[in-house]
Amino acid sequence: MRFEPARALRGEVVAPPDKSISHRAALLGAMSAQPVRITNYLHAADTTSTLNALRAIGAVIEVDCDEVVVRGAGLRGAREPDGAIDVGNAGTLMRLLPGWLAAQEGKDFELDGDASIRGRPVDRIAAPLRLMGASIEATDDRYPPFVVRGTSLQAIDYVLPVASAQVKSCVLLAGLLAEGTTRVTEPAPSRDHTERILAGAGVAIRRSGCDVSVTPVDELGGLDIVVPGDLSSAAFHIAAGVLVPDSQLVVCNAGVNWTRTGFLRILQRMGAIIIGDVEPLPEAGPGPDPCTGAVTAVEPVSDLDVTAGPLQATTVEPDEVALAIDELPLVALLGCFAEGETAVRGAGELRVKESDRIAGVVDGLRGLGAEIEATADGFVVSGTGGLRGGVIDARGDHRMAMLGAVAGLASREGVEVVGIEAAAVSYPGFAEDLARLA
Repeated sequence: MRFEPARALRGEVVAPPDKSISHRAALLGAMSAQPVRITNYLHAADTTSTLNALRAIGAVIEVDCDEVVVRGAGLRGAREPDGAIDVGNAGTLMRLLPGWLAAQEGKDFELDGDASIRGRPVDRIAAPLRLMGASIEATDDRYPPFVVRGTSLQAIDYVLPVASAQVKSCVLLAGLLAEGTTRVTEPAPSRDHTERILAGAGVAIRRSGCDVSVTPVDELGGLDIVVPGDLSSAAFHIAAGVLVPDSQLVVCNAGVNWTRTGFLRILQRMGAIIIGDVEPLPEAGPGPDPCTGAVTAVEPVSDLDVTAGPLQATTVEPDEVALAIDELPLVALLGCFAEGETAVRGAGELRVKESDRIAGVVDGLRGLGAEIEATADGFVVSGTGGLRGGVIDARGDHRMAMLGAVAGLASREGVEVVGIEAAAVSYPGFAEDLARLA
């Protein structure tokens, strides 16, 4: 699909349902003995893989438009499937589900997926689960397909080598069924959606700085979950509104949990004007520190007003990466239009996403006229005031497909995106929404 230069972007766009929260809501529903109603569930390739995987292990799931009702078998009632559980391209599912399955004593579960998933490592979840007593057998001890053999688990204190919401969530889910108190320590904060949903289900989960602890429960309480808009998907519209001159956008119903708004803080530092009722950072918030004590179950939402403006270069430091990991390719694109040199450091995690996003971003933007260089754990971009345009290959990666589309609107000559269909993994209506704004 070809995306031509735009004169201005105007209007409103509703952020699509949050992919991360949709995955987690369905999974927690399958772990509950009571029906869980999920409103505004994302219907995309990845989240459909989650529903199908949960059906394979015993959950009964009803879908009615954007409402999903999950009737699970309880914490210890997962059914051993007839064959391998197909996770498709869903990395979140692949890394969270084993935390639950590892405690299903006497049952075996094989997880497999598409070609992209088979290249994504699972050793970072296998390591803590094995410390808890789990049995994990992976291909080359690192990759899917892999087998989880349910056993009795023991609580651990685990220090994550890299901040990761997926690994943290996997260990916390296992901790619900382990003997003792499980504690996870991160080097920097990461998304806390799992913690918030667990708090809403009545789990005694507590946070102190970058430590999160959970104690075992007999069952999860019943809960209804309303999925907010996905800020990671809406970020592509926001970036387009910042880059295309004379644009004025409103992004509606965006989730503004402080662990998801790292990209907005980077944008504002670069000079973008974004107005909304965003959840404050813990150190900036009024009242008790939300990073200490019982975890809140609330997922805040807000409309965001976006206005284009001149951009200044910035440096994204390692301690910012986890809170903006999915939006870092957009930082590279913004850096092409900013004055000065923009750098991202400490983002080696980008190399093991749906594609090697460091290589993909650098090669893709360079082909459009960018002055950009890769580093071992990020990239450096010299702002030239814009991009020429050309052709970019999405490499089967939904974020790369959407990046190419935004680049086309902001470029001088337009961009052809090869593989735009990859955007449907997380945002099936992306191209149509972007076209309406343009």
